[in-house]
Formats: sequence, C-alpha cells, structure tokens
Amino acid sequence: MLYNERVELILQQVQLQAIVKINDLKDLLNVSVDTVRRDLKTMEQSGLIKCIRGGACLPDSLPSLSNFTGREVLNIKLKREAAKKALAYIKPNAIIALNSGTTNTILAQELVFKKDNITVITNNLAAINILIQNPAIKIVSIGGIIDSQEKSTYGTTCEQEFGQYFPDIAFLSINAINYKDGFTDFRISEIGIIKLLSQRSEKVIAIMDSSKIGKRSKQKVLNLDNVDLLLTDDNISPILKEKYKNKGLLIE
Repeated sequence: MLYNERVELILQQVQLQAIVKINDLKDLLNVSVDTVRRDLKTMEQSGLIKCIRGGACLPDSLPSLSNFTGREVLNIKLKREAAKKALAYIKPNAIIALNSGTTNTILAQELVFKKDNITVITNNLAAINILIQNPAIKIVSIGGIIDSQEKSTYGTTCEQEFGQYFPDIAFLSINAINYKDGFTDFRISEIGIIKLLSQRSEKVIAIMDSSKIGKRSKQKVLNLDNVDLLLTDDNISPILKEKYKNKGLLIE
C-alpha cells in the first residue's frame, strides 16, 4: 500500500474514532509499527493530524469530521468484529448491496482490502468514499436526496434506483432487534430502503454489534424471518443464539 493510500485510511479512522492507536493502525494497514509512526509524523508535519502518546487525533484547529455525529465511536471494535464476519460470505464477482449506517461504513473499510472483483450497490456515501480506493470494486452509487448527517441518500429516486437490482446479498445495517418487535430503526427515511433490499436480494444479512440485541428503536422495519442471518460480535451467549434460532433467525 502506498503512502497516500495509508494517509487516506488513517484520516478516515481519525474522523471515525476521534483518537486512533498505533497498534490498531498497524493491523489495519498491515504494516510495521515503525511505518505507522513515520506516517503519523509526516502527517503531523503537514498539519493533517496531531500525534499523541500511542496514537493520533485531529489537530486542535480542525473540527471533528465524524460522519455520523459520533455514533460510530460507540462499540466500534464490536462493529468491526461483526463486519469482518461478513467477508466470508462474499464470493468473487458477487453483487452486494449496502444501506447507510455506521456498521456498513466499517464493513466498507474491510472490503477495501478484498482482492476479488465485486460490485457494490449503495446509497452510503461514506462507504463509497472508502470503496473507491480499490479499483477491483465496481461501485453503483444510488442517487436521491442527500442526508448530510447520515452521509447517505434517500427518497423516492433512491428507492427506484435500488429497485433496478437483484443483489446476491444485502448487508443491512439496522439499529435494534428484539424477540417481540423484530428489527427496528430510528432512521425513518431508511425504512423503505431496508424493506426493498430485503425483498429483492437473494440473501439478507443484518449486521450489528451485540449492544443492539434486545433493544427497540422508533419504527418496525423487518420481521425476524425476513432476515436470513444476523452477524454480530462474540459477546452473545449460545443460549441467546438458540432462542433466536427457535424464532427463525440464525446468529453468528
């Protein structure tokens, strides 16, 4: 990976997390600790970041550029753990759909290192900004009204454009799930998109961290049996997995 590519990823991480650690960057970039330290020092000299003990943050002169008003700072490691599990389900030449949301933005960060040719159809502008770094990934950007907070598009045009495709897999970032209410979300403008993708995709996989399980958000999105698989982190007991399995939802 070239220096400019590493800089882009480091900046994305700083913007997502506010503070990044050297060891985490080493794993993400697949380079040595010394390389990360050199990169951070060079970036600091250019005014892009501020080096702190063990990592880096944004310079005091720059506002936070967090794409989602800070939501992804919560449980980001758990979200990444869930997102990494998704990679095993993506075959070469697959056509996948991503909706908006912090977990799918993190999934895009993992996908950008994938060598296989795939097509990603998405309204997630934050994910697009990441995925364009990998020329092996064909991106279909879905239009519509821009939501500046969610860094995504929505509305009638968005749903009509999504409706032109039949993805192999839809990876759905959804806000909450419980036995009684199924999948729920607070993003009213995203509800129609989630429902549409669940109907038109060959396989439907929801991705969320374990803190969202057993919770309820503002509006019903999907029933448990509308989703083939829920990917989450490992902080969920086998007993709870079995209970959801009895309700018709597999959890990994």
